[in-house]
Amino acid sequence: MSTRRAGTLHLNIFLHNAGHHEAAWRLPESDPVADTNIEHYRNVAVIAERGKFDSVFLADNPKLTTDIRRRPSGTLEPTVVLTALACATRHIGLIATASTTYSDPYNLARRLASVDHISAGRAGWNIVTSSGASAARNFGLDDSPPHHERYLRAAEFVEVAQRLWDSWEDDTIVADKERGVWGDGTKIHPAAHAGTFFRVEGALNVPRSPQGQPLLVQAGSSQDGRAFAAQYAEAVFTAQQTLEEAQQFYADMAKRVVQAGRDPRNVKILPGLVPIVGATEHEARAMAEELDRLILPEYAKLQLASRLRLSPEELQLDHELPVNLPHEGEIEDVKSRFSLIVGIARRDSLTVRQLIARLGPGRGHRTVTGTAEQIADSMQHWFDSRAADGFNVMPAVMPSGLETFVDQVVPILQDRGVFRREYEGSTLRDHYGLARPANRFAPQGWDR
Repeated sequence: MSTRRAGTLHLNIFLHNAGHHEAAWRLPESDPVADTNIEHYRNVAVIAERGKFDSVFLADNPKLTTDIRRRPSGTLEPTVVLTALACATRHIGLIATASTTYSDPYNLARRLASVDHISAGRAGWNIVTSSGASAARNFGLDDSPPHHERYLRAAEFVEVAQRLWDSWEDDTIVADKERGVWGDGTKIHPAAHAGTFFRVEGALNVPRSPQGQPLLVQAGSSQDGRAFAAQYAEAVFTAQQTLEEAQQFYADMAKRVVQAGRDPRNVKILPGLVPIVGATEHEARAMAEELDRLILPEYAKLQLASRLRLSPEELQLDHELPVNLPHEGEIEDVKSRFSLIVGIARRDSLTVRQLIARLGPGRGHRTVTGTAEQIADSMQHWFDSRAADGFNVMPAVMPSGLETFVDQVVPILQDRGVFRREYEGSTLRDHYGLARPANRFAPQGWDR
């Protein structure tokens, strides 16, 4: 039994159209066009805020990622959606995914600073590196850069963005109507950056935002991803199936963060969690089975084959995965997810059909099916066992799955003292217990 851990856990809600389960959109109550319905997003954000969640999160990809014949495939631009959510909520944080592979630092830094101003300090950035030839061809390229090079570019991108966010000191704006002086020009600092991947000369055209800079999030568990997170991330979204794997990841990240000269208490580890909540365990399993029955195996096999770098003909639904699969070193696109999927299949000797069902709820994230008490027990055990600082909650069906979680699981966590009853601050950094970064150009200097 793990020792009771001091502090409280953090909860992020991962917004994903009608829900994270592959077949959620096929349920009678689901909205099949939820992914382009801003009222759906607003409703989910308001429910999550009622549950005192730290933040909402939108994933993104600069390409059409699924076969539109089989599953909802629309994706609104995250910062635009979060700007709308900022006007519908007052407390919950707003985290947008944006790629460093196919973006420019100046434009993205400006957009994120704008969201931080509009939301009064609730913006966050999930930093990703995009891969694959199909995405590259949308930007006039034949293929994406190699995995390691993408992370080198991402590191320089973040450094430039941070310089831009600091290009206005906090007290730059004077607004002295009597003297006719609006701002102090000596407190503007051009980026003046010329590096391997980027050249950015001027200062940002947006004043320093309420948080100083958005909360920085990283998602990915490859070796390059972990090294990048240790250097820059303040929260890490990850996918871990077992307690032991999660504890190993948690300990490894803590070690890396220390080696990077940072305090591991300032980097929150949030594994994905797909909760399926029922009044009884039997009811919860029946709900999960109903969703699984709606999966179209032939379509799911196409997706799995693509993920594993195989042709669909190499996968047979009622046989296990082929013996000769690519090694992770040969994979350029989401290395850690490839290894996770193969690990699940090999560990439990799953057939392709069984693997598809296992991946259906959350694409490799851990699914917990049971009563509210059982799900709260599991979450608290992972938290107390230092396998997680909180969870990236991924309801199988939305909004109903989130509403059930907020109404049934959250109160149990609150009664046990492991989750907040009220927001204690106004910014996303406040929610995650993180200090506002000092401006590197101000007299006190930069304090990471």
